[in-house]
Amino acid sequence: MNYWALRLASIVLCAPCVSAQEPLSPAQQTALASVSAHENEIKEVNRTIWALAEVGLQEHKSSALLVEKLKSAGFSVQTGIADMPTAFVASYGSGQPIIGILAEYDALPDLSQKSAPYQEPLEPGQPGHGCGHSGLGAGALGAAIAVKEAMERHRLPGTIRLYGTPAEETIIGKVYMQLAGVFDDLDVCLHWHPASKNEVWHGSSKAMVSAKFTFTGLSAHAAGNPDQGRSALDGVELMNIGVNFMREHVKEDTRLHYVITDGGGAPNVVPNSATVWYYVRADDHQDVERYFAWVQDIAKGAALMSRTKLSIAIDTDCHEIIPNQPLAELIQANLKRLPPPKFTPEEHVFAQRLQEPLKELFGRTFEKTLDEEVHDLPAVPETTKGSTDVGDISWHVPTSGLRTACFPAGSPGHCWQNVASIGSSIGDKGTVYAAQVLACTALDLFQRPEQVVAAKTDFKEKMKDRTYTTLIPKGQKPPTKIR
Repeated sequence: MNYWALRLASIVLCAPCVSAQEPLSPAQQTALASVSAHENEIKEVNRTIWALAEVGLQEHKSSALLVEKLKSAGFSVQTGIADMPTAFVASYGSGQPIIGILAEYDALPDLSQKSAPYQEPLEPGQPGHGCGHSGLGAGALGAAIAVKEAMERHRLPGTIRLYGTPAEETIIGKVYMQLAGVFDDLDVCLHWHPASKNEVWHGSSKAMVSAKFTFTGLSAHAAGNPDQGRSALDGVELMNIGVNFMREHVKEDTRLHYVITDGGGAPNVVPNSATVWYYVRADDHQDVERYFAWVQDIAKGAALMSRTKLSIAIDTDCHEIIPNQPLAELIQANLKRLPPPKFTPEEHVFAQRLQEPLKELFGRTFEKTLDEEVHDLPAVPETTKGSTDVGDISWHVPTSGLRTACFPAGSPGHCWQNVASIGSSIGDKGTVYAAQVLACTALDLFQRPEQVVAAKTDFKEKMKDRTYTTLIPKGQKPPTKIR
């Protein structure tokens, strides 16, 4: 009989949630002391990854920094996971329970920005951390080290793991790690993300498939011999027209968007090759499958109309997040037990200046500059409009996470204001707070087996009518570059 079978024999499944008023355990106090002792290091890692600003699958220096810190802290680390050089798994301890924490560290293209309250790139045209993943990786690192030190001092059984997951922005890292079985033996997975609020990430997300459609035609002089050419760009444009007509006949939650990554080299040459990159999203993966099949049919029709050849490459396929109620309640209790960051007058002024262009652009006002409260757990899980490869883990392992205030209140995702903020003391404070909450939540799971059992029970109930499928061809390796 395995560990959890034995626990199930002696634990009531309806485990009481940890109370926000309940005192912290000695192990949790040790973890908080660890976060405090490593606070400057956590901030330094955030600022270093922020300055490196490496895009997905190219995060070599960012990944190496996290690996070096983890090895120095006593973790065993495996790198090059799932054929991705910047993916890693760091472990400490042995046996069950096995609790995982996720780290991300990829930046976004064309978002280079100084940590300043006005728009000015560090390097024009270069990447920047518009989603705050520099802080995400640093906070996860701080949490993992704190849990390790608490486990060591208080002799807690089990295993803590930090998963270094690259290329979240293109929804690649965790999907391919999951397909490689990297998360199969986890009992619970925890995650966090920089945001403009302190709250549990209690909801779902959009499933998504990312694919590139390449049309191949025949080059010719566009003026002298157009009749002898076959335009690959015509194929792309006809496909886009068809998809834009398709938009009228899909569910409200569906999102179809694209960029042309190759449209030819010069107007006087009929393009021999052209590529368009599509994301197809919906709240339910089954809808993504149906709509992606429709998009493929449109592409095939465009190839027939333009007399070109079509090839389709699926980069990735991710699923919506499956919320876990017991884990959400546990994280909420720890958010309430631990005081959120208080910001200085100077930080409020900085955030207010970041908000000014948004006020002008959108004609809106903001009730606050920075959010210093902990928001209540929503009665009903909410579905976000974005996608994340955390979803694929949640289809296999009980999973839940949190957000902390690292950005000005009301800031949109992927904006230059977020780059400036995560690279400032505002982002540092939200990052350290996330490390504290993650560490205390993980230690609750190590010390209270009934919480793990409750999470597993909820997961089993949510998954009973779901079957995991993927559009990624069997055996396909991760792409080696973004574009």
